[in-house]
Amino acid sequence: MQINLTGHHIEITASLRGYVEEKFTKLERHFDQINNVHVILNVEKMQQIAEARIHLKKGEIFATSEHADMYAAIDSLIDKLDRQVIKHKEKLTKH
Repeated sequence: MQINLTGHHIEITASLRGYVEEKFTKLERHFDQINNVHVILNVEKMQQIAEARIHLKKGEIFATSEHADMYAAIDSLIDKLDRQVIKHKEKLTKH
């Protein structure tokens, strides 16, 4: 799984990059056919925004999350993506 990490109005530190990569390994445990991930971390006024687009086998998933803390925004984003990935996996197994 390839992770592309982009920052808008925020510097991507090594700890932030490591945190994102660690969280995305959780998704890979549920569904191993993730091709690549594009994560955008953005700061607008006092809101921290994390969004991600995941390219999967037979599909694409997008989610976004806002929070006052960037790490909490990333956690929320992973939770949303996790639910969508599991739903996508169930769809594939039904067909």
